[in-house]
Amino acid sequence: AGFIYARDVGGSEFYQLFMHDWASGRSTMLTDGESRYSGVVWDQQGQRFAYTTTQRNGRNWDIHLQDTEGNRSVALETETGAWSAEDFSADGQRLLVGRYDSINESYAYELDIATGSLRPILDEALKVAIGQVAYAPGDKGVFFTSDLGAEFMRLHHKDLISGDIDLLTGDVPWNVEQFVISRNGEYLAYTINEDGASRLSVLRLPERTPLALPEIAAGMISTLSFSGDGAQLAFSLNQPSAPADVFSINLNERALTRWTSSEVGGLDTAAFIAPELIAYPSFDEFEGQPRKIPAYVYRPETPGPHPVLVSIHGGPEGQYRPRFSSTIQYLVRELGVAVIAPNVRGSAGYGKSYLKLDNGILREDSVKDIGALLDWIADDPDLDAQRIAVMGGSYGGYMVLASLVHYSDRLAAGIESVGISNFVTFLTNTQD
Repeated sequence: AGFIYARDVGGSEFYQLFMHDWASGRSTMLTDGESRYSGVVWDQQGQRFAYTTTQRNGRNWDIHLQDTEGNRSVALETETGAWSAEDFSADGQRLLVGRYDSINESYAYELDIATGSLRPILDEALKVAIGQVAYAPGDKGVFFTSDLGAEFMRLHHKDLISGDIDLLTGDVPWNVEQFVISRNGEYLAYTINEDGASRLSVLRLPERTPLALPEIAAGMISTLSFSGDGAQLAFSLNQPSAPADVFSINLNERALTRWTSSEVGGLDTAAFIAPELIAYPSFDEFEGQPRKIPAYVYRPETPGPHPVLVSIHGGPEGQYRPRFSSTIQYLVRELGVAVIAPNVRGSAGYGKSYLKLDNGILREDSVKDIGALLDWIADDPDLDAQRIAVMGGSYGGYMVLASLVHYSDRLAAGIESVGISNFVTFLTNTQD
């Protein structure tokens, strides 16, 4: 018995799969050492797993199967898109797979492993986004997240026999970010990304009635996992004032238990600074009013005016979400620097229309959102508009460079990491 993990060398991102054996404590590489491997999914018997690999030609994302004896087979060869294995049926004969073309366009299929035939979960002509997909208990239906007919990723159920689709989260104007089903099929847990923070819900199946849950501190919830008997739900919670810790909820007793206390070097977590969520007006209008751009502001507790660091996320379809950062805490508490993390247009989490606002020739409209933020900073007496720096990595690095070009007279400094300075050479030199 053991587990599989992925590891690369030197940040190459050519991940290899390794099996770690509990008894011997040794790890054995399962892959060729050259291609890229990702997304391991085990069958319910723990005898076989599926994964994605570029082994065939270094470009296309194929799906392979392998058993614990080392026997391998090709389940699916693909020609376009980024493919992933999602979930095995209980009998191991079918596999749910996903194809990602862009954040606004993705697909899900049921793969018959014996024949290689693909059955789409939704009509391929719809051109919508599909996120997570998993078999419902009994394998006669699937749960999936999608922005089908909506701005946000909502939770749905499709009956694979009748084709009927039910919407479970129609009253929630935010993305469902993840869900998990208990092994005994009694519960489904999911989280909502509500303006950057996670909100947890649990439904009793098959009625889909919500359970009352204990209060959970605001933060980012990840790695949902039910115990084998379904009686407890474990998760990690990362907060702006505390690194990630492991919690569990006893669903019968509605009791929350904290299992870990992450190391913070002996510092008092109560003294850490939590951010304020604001929305500042930008250059254009939405529904007759100035368009609002959300941003998280970390303010020092010392008297101002404070120098400002504008931290721009990568992606471009990323989203700054409030989580623990020792760097931000050091800047704000020790150096007296205010840190502002905006989610400029094109960021995920605010609906697909917002997501598309910087596509194509609209690319630099997101840079104008930084200009609008500089205006907002200039109007705040607690902030020093003469001492503003911008910082970001990857696509955020591009945003830094573009901001320095457009607003050099209003910025004191820029810090970019692996940023894109030329889109032509970037695309020319990117891996196939």
